[in-house]
Amino acid sequence: MPGFIDMHVHLRDPGQEYKEDIESGTRSAAMGGITSIACMPNTKPVTDSEPIVTYIKTKAKEVGHVNVYPIGSISKGLEGKELAEIGELKNAGAVAISDDGRPVENAELMRQAIEKTNENGLIVTSHCEDLKIINGGIINKGEISEKLGVKGMDRASEDYITAREICLAMSCNARVHICHVSTKGSVNIIRAAKKNGVKVTCETAPHYFTFTDEKLLARDADFRMSPPLRTEEDRAAVEEAVLDGTIDCIITDHAPHSAEEKADFEKAPNGVVGLETSLAATLTKLYHSGKCGLDKIAEIMSVNPRKIMGLEPIKIAVGERCDLCIFDPDYEWEVIPAELNSKSKNSVFKGTRLKGKVMYTICRGKLVFEL
Repeated sequence: MPGFIDMHVHLRDPGQEYKEDIESGTRSAAMGGITSIACMPNTKPVTDSEPIVTYIKTKAKEVGHVNVYPIGSISKGLEGKELAEIGELKNAGAVAISDDGRPVENAELMRQAIEKTNENGLIVTSHCEDLKIINGGIINKGEISEKLGVKGMDRASEDYITAREICLAMSCNARVHICHVSTKGSVNIIRAAKKNGVKVTCETAPHYFTFTDEKLLARDADFRMSPPLRTEEDRAAVEEAVLDGTIDCIITDHAPHSAEEKADFEKAPNGVVGLETSLAATLTKLYHSGKCGLDKIAEIMSVNPRKIMGLEPIKIAVGERCDLCIFDPDYEWEVIPAELNSKSKNSVFKGTRLKGKVMYTICRGKLVFEL
């Protein structure tokens, strides 16, 4: 297949290199058949200016195994108070803007961001969670959170901000991209908006169409992420939305954290790694179940995300740039965290048997991974 692009990755570089860095993160991506990644701006310092974008691009050229496209922040310092210099970020090489990791609470600031990106050809990608509704919740609000006696994250937090962003995009007649869709409500809102001609695209991650919040019964923080694993009804709705085209692409939201940080179930930060399991999980759940073909997987993991980010398509033909993933769809393996190449091992698929394995990854004509 054409090399995959993951348009939602946290490389933690600069500032938190003990969790991940550009070299280790891109090596992990190559293991998963991913030849391009777009990295989120919640770095330290925040990717809100030209010097940080330049640092990421320069380091990626020096030590990166695959292509790296920086995403700049919507607001300065991810504080949600003042827009970052969006033109400066674009000129430096940012391919999108996002405050992912923190939602933009100020709706007018988000409207301004959508309006400005419409003028300069970028796209806003939105982390759709209302922090006041979440109010300290750590897993999906429902039967499982009640059983565990922990505070839940109400699905209204995601559905409400998804609807808000769509309304703002409509008002500007501009594009907006919804990150990591996890609820039936958000799926239905996006599906209706698309039917009405709104310029909205969206993504989900394999864990949202594979697992439910029952995984949290183990009280293991490796199964905690934002947004959280939800109910079977949500899982089925997300899967259906991938298959019918409502959800445009699959990403990982690769979010590395150290074992020490993940040790306490209730206090741990949210996030899971996923670069090395994304293809295998998608093949296992969607292809080997007979629900979709390989052409669909190429579309949602390579073709569509490149369109959304405004990147040139990868053509498999003589004379074209060679970004390829060569894989065995029938290779069975178990996800063992210690064998992952990411610096962090917080995989939601740990202990899971998957079917499908990358054999070779070629990026820019160079063999960057061989099993």
